[in-house]
Amino acid sequence: MRSETEGITVCDVCGFAQARTRYAPRTYGRGKELLVIENVPVVSCPSCDASYLTSQTLREIDRIKYERKTRAVTTSIEVASFST
Repeated sequence: MRSETEGITVCDVCGFAQARTRYAPRTYGRGKELLVIENVPVVSCPSCDASYLTSQTLREIDRIKYERKTRAVTTSIEVASFST
């Protein structure tokens, strides 16, 4: 398991040399088609407040989604709705 914050990189948006790569879960789809991908690298820049996924990360997410039947593990999760 990776730590929540790991690695320093250059921001692709503003060029700031101290952008951080965080690893966070991302969800795709809904209901029975819901897929949770853990440890997705997200670049966050404290200088321009940008938060983005690199093209390499997006390609890997597409690959995981395409191969979900062989790569994903089925588990039950609790789901709650936010209501006002």
